[in-house]
Amino acid sequence: MIARVDAHHHFWDPARRDYPWMGPELAAIRRPFGPEDLKPLLAASGIDRTILVQTVGTLEETREFLEIAAANEFVAGVVGWVDLADPSVATTIAGLKRGPGGGALVGIRHQVHDEPDPEWLLGDEVQGGIAAVGEAGLAYDLLVRTRELPAALVTVRRHPDVRFVVDHAAKPRIVDGAMDQAWAKALAPLSDEANVVCKLSGLVTEADWNAWTAEQLRPYVTRVLEWFGPQRCMFGSDWPVCLVAASYEQVVTSMREIVGDDDDVFGATAHRVYRLS
Repeated sequence: MIARVDAHHHFWDPARRDYPWMGPELAAIRRPFGPEDLKPLLAASGIDRTILVQTVGTLEETREFLEIAAANEFVAGVVGWVDLADPSVATTIAGLKRGPGGGALVGIRHQVHDEPDPEWLLGDEVQGGIAAVGEAGLAYDLLVRTRELPAALVTVRRHPDVRFVVDHAAKPRIVDGAMDQAWAKALAPLSDEANVVCKLSGLVTEADWNAWTAEQLRPYVTRVLEWFGPQRCMFGSDWPVCLVAASYEQVVTSMREIVGDDDDVFGATAHRVYRLS
């Protein structure tokens, strides 16, 4: 059996760093979370390896995450941050790869959905940065909502040799009850592009935090699987963000209830796309 992978989680410490996205509604998780907190949860849920994902736009955090990966065997890869608009971004990426834990750098991400411009991705400098990510052999994680999906589609078509990962299935509005048709119309075309995969992650926090059920998530997971297929989907817990709605065990259990313990969703896709050793 292939190693089970949680392809999306975070660590943070609000005492050391500001997290602009961590508003009052997230007060319950405004405390430190580190490897010692996650490791026992992985063992209890049968998860072997993880991908640690950036939370803020700083190189300092990326370097810290690479050092964490070097010190914790279960962290198989890091999706870090670089300034994509910086003309020297290729040099920055090379420096990260040469530094402590640099071999664990498997991808780059920017919080695109927080940018005022829905076409931020299409800026010339940003497009050059994404090309540099691909040339470095890294994947690019697309943190977008429905608003930014048209620009994401143009981007993945411009860069057919770059491996793209849509985080959190582009955050559908599950909480509204009815199927999010605008989301479906915007995300489905990305599945036609062979260089794009999708993370089945972060869905519990797009539903009602206090009343979500696996059955409410099922229509969205089913749609994504129909579009992309299991070989282009991967599981992610989005821990500890998920804790405002569900425990780690509940997130894992609900996804297994919907898709089964699928080898692709729970491991093979992440191994292939992030080129895990």
